[in-house]
Amino acid sequence: MLTTTLCAALNGLEAIPVKVEVNLSDGSLFFMVGLPDNAVRESRTRVFSALHNSGHYFPRQKITVNLAPADLKKEGSAYDLPLAVGLLAGNHVVDATRLERCMMVGELGLDGSLRPIKGALPIAIKAREMGLEALIVPQQNAREAAVVNRLKVYGATHLNDVVALLNGRGDLEPTVVDTRAEFYEQQAQYAYDFADVRGQDNAKRAFEIAAAGGHNLIMIGSPGCGKSMMAKRLPSILPPLSLAESLETTQIHSVAGMLDQQSTLIAQRPFRAPHHTISDVALIGGGTHFQPGEISLAHNGVLFLDELPEFSRSALETLRQPLEDRVVSISRAKYSVSLPCSFMLVASMNPCPCGYLNDPKHECTCSDAAITRYRRKVSGPLLDRFDIQLEVMPIAFSDLYDDSTREESSAQVRARVIRARNIQLARFAKDDGIYCNSNMTQAHLQTYCQLDAACKRLLERAFEKLGISARAHNRILKLARTIADLAESEQIQAPHIAEAIQYRALDKSLWN
Repeated sequence: MLTTTLCAALNGLEAIPVKVEVNLSDGSLFFMVGLPDNAVRESRTRVFSALHNSGHYFPRQKITVNLAPADLKKEGSAYDLPLAVGLLAGNHVVDATRLERCMMVGELGLDGSLRPIKGALPIAIKAREMGLEALIVPQQNAREAAVVNRLKVYGATHLNDVVALLNGRGDLEPTVVDTRAEFYEQQAQYAYDFADVRGQDNAKRAFEIAAAGGHNLIMIGSPGCGKSMMAKRLPSILPPLSLAESLETTQIHSVAGMLDQQSTLIAQRPFRAPHHTISDVALIGGGTHFQPGEISLAHNGVLFLDELPEFSRSALETLRQPLEDRVVSISRAKYSVSLPCSFMLVASMNPCPCGYLNDPKHECTCSDAAITRYRRKVSGPLLDRFDIQLEVMPIAFSDLYDDSTREESSAQVRARVIRARNIQLARFAKDDGIYCNSNMTQAHLQTYCQLDAACKRLLERAFEKLGISARAHNRILKLARTIADLAESEQIQAPHIAEAIQYRALDKSLWN
């Protein structure tokens, strides 16, 4: 007897429908075909024990399992449940007519319990696209998959729950999630606030500009001057995620298996801060078994690289193309995928190995050669991709205990950032893929960054005195456009250009 159940395989963020065809005939052998990996092959042992411990019997017949399409590599343990149900349908334990409009995924424990799998959200999206009526997932994945509307999502804890559901018995009900209500409720919850940062007015102004235009930012300063503290608070002043952005971000984290069991949509912009020992593959993505990298996990959020020169040069150089294209393409022998990676890159570094070059309170003990070697760990082309290069000075003791001035909260700064972003959204309404000033192309610069004579003179002096590159020139224009938007000025003025130029600390002779 031939039975068919539906499940799905993941290829990047895309779920590909897979049919698990189970044929029972005379004999006593077990065959599985369709490019299964070791985890899929081992499902036979898990399913055998799960059926036995759930009060069912493993068929004592010749069993042929085909995972179609046969030319697609099948990985992971999510095929356990559809295989078990296919065997039960072949034994007439499950009504096979109910399987046509239902997709199911899940790993089986030896006792028949269901365990969570990766990628439930993109699988649910694919099930809805196929016009299916229901999706059965482990209970831990139910809320994640139930984000998708017009699809009944059942969260099961045991194989027998699935059998009862397919036979029209049991009390398993579809999981219902009020997506919008939970999404907007979680958006207002931030762990960090800029009101906690004392002093550092220039640095906070730079962070506001970076958030308003989506600009990359690097901080250079002595240890303990607040670089990491401010970076952690950047998501709290960024515009809230839209539902579309949240769905895309959640899919990436779902495929990576990084969602909490009771989570639905990711409501806040991601903040990823990998350690400097991270490998190239962990940063970009890939591996023998595909896994999204940190740059994709930071999609629509912030990637923070603390102590930038301590990262391997090869890992840092892999960032250059994704920073420009905002998409990373990963090609391996077994797969080829493209993932979105539109993130703000924020980095910090010391001015020298000891960290105290130009510090007013400490003496630098580094030789010129050591300082040069330290700075050369980060290439010029990568540094050029930071729109804001900010020198952060140590905070004075008096600022720590100054109660005469009240620091602005993140909510106050975020309100100005949102106004500036709304101006940009209106400006680029007809341009696909352009959402903020940092995304502007050369054509956009010529259209939206018209300069008067005073602005051109300022830029010319900076070009000659600082020796900035053509790329740096364009980034100054983008930055000036954002500063003008924060001031709600239609035209870029000379003060906007002057402020943008001062955020090129690494171009100054002080750092050369």
